[in-house]
Amino acid sequence: MSHQDRPDPKQRRVQGAPPGAGLPTRNTATRGPARRGRYVVAGILLSAAILFPLMPQTYSFNAPALGGLPFFYWYQLLWVPISAALSGVAYWLVNTEDRRRRAAARAGVADLDGDEMDGDERP
Repeated sequence: MSHQDRPDPKQRRVQGAPPGAGLPTRNTATRGPARRGRYVVAGILLSAAILFPLMPQTYSFNAPALGGLPFFYWYQLLWVPISAALSGVAYWLVNTEDRRRRAAARAGVADLDGDEMDGDERP
């Protein structure tokens, strides 16, 4: 047995792969199938944080003043923490979905068609 026939100890077997196909290839799935719901909600949150401050017809007046600042100014300043919160929630949604998809690929769970995923197929 030459050194080329032995598996590289640095490479690990892919969990859920069929016997004989244990080493990862460029076609090995790194994520399971996606669920669109979390991505859609994250997109809506991010678009709200972008679009509402870009509509000046909704806030281009002086009254009501808050602490001497016209509505035009404090409304825009109010969107800074709101946008940060919406971005944080969108990040959390996408990040948890990505962790779920990676765990699904490692476990070799069934894909959307009900077929068992093995390590060499993309969803």
